[in-house]
Amino acid sequence: LGIQYPIMQGGLAGLGTAEFAAAVSNAGALGTLTASVYKTKDDLREAIRRAKSLTDKPFAVNISIFPTAQPERTEMDFSTVIEEGVKVVETSGRSPEPFVPRLKESNIKLIHKVPGVKYAITTEKVGADIVSVVGTECGGHPGMDDVATLVLVPMTVDAVKIPVLAGGGIGDARGLIASLALGAEGVVMGTRFLATIECPAHPVYKETLVKARETDTMLIERSLRMPVRALKNENTQRILEMENKGAPVEEILPLIRGDRSKRAYEEGILDGATLICGEAVGFIQDVVSVKDLIDSMAQGALAIKNRLNTIL
Repeated sequence: LGIQYPIMQGGLAGLGTAEFAAAVSNAGALGTLTASVYKTKDDLREAIRRAKSLTDKPFAVNISIFPTAQPERTEMDFSTVIEEGVKVVETSGRSPEPFVPRLKESNIKLIHKVPGVKYAITTEKVGADIVSVVGTECGGHPGMDDVATLVLVPMTVDAVKIPVLAGGGIGDARGLIASLALGAEGVVMGTRFLATIECPAHPVYKETLVKARETDTMLIERSLRMPVRALKNENTQRILEMENKGAPVEEILPLIRGDRSKRAYEEGILDGATLICGEAVGFIQDVVSVKDLIDSMAQGALAIKNRLNTIL
């Protein structure tokens, strides 16, 4: 990928802006611009060009192909990244197979994110260049099987020949070096990047993350077969109660609307929002710059390596 450190920033839903992605890339990792942040083709095109103006390093564009994504929107996102000469695309959700030929023709590296070994095998078969596999600790969509990263990563490495990125529960140098020891080529990290200076989330949200512990997340939406790990709050507790009582999808959907999260990110009004967050929130002790975060992970990994050398 042409990056300095084997660290990828997760898409972070509505927070993956051009400016944020560029800051991460400038710090030596792989920044990720999230296509869904931008409403129109022109908006996305402008964002990609803005990211290019802010960094001369590679960055990825995240494209959601979950069942909830509109086909016209998905086609728009792919056509835009191809037209704009983006070097790396990250996908998640359904199989990216229909889009692989066009990406390969344009020499775009494809990273597809999955929550299990069987999906990683399919990802390799359809032609992705890299697979990122996320354990149940991750924020966002960890899948239905509840397998932890420590088990999932080496099993995936054994099952495929393409490079593997490890995700879920990674928030510092220890997670990075452990993932490399498990056979991964690098890590994809989302939650820890939320509490950085460059992240466009509201300060109130970042302060909430600093105060949160590893036990302050929960899984919801399992009844919809699209589990989400988010911060525990009144809203997520209510959703889980409704699911346990067998509430229909129509009653649950109003509580998980994206506009609630958008208000939390922009205005700091957290009540009533589903705030995607992984168990790595427990590692967050302060709000730092992305450069300081990435440098500390790199330096810390080298220190751990030296310690292991003395032991082994």
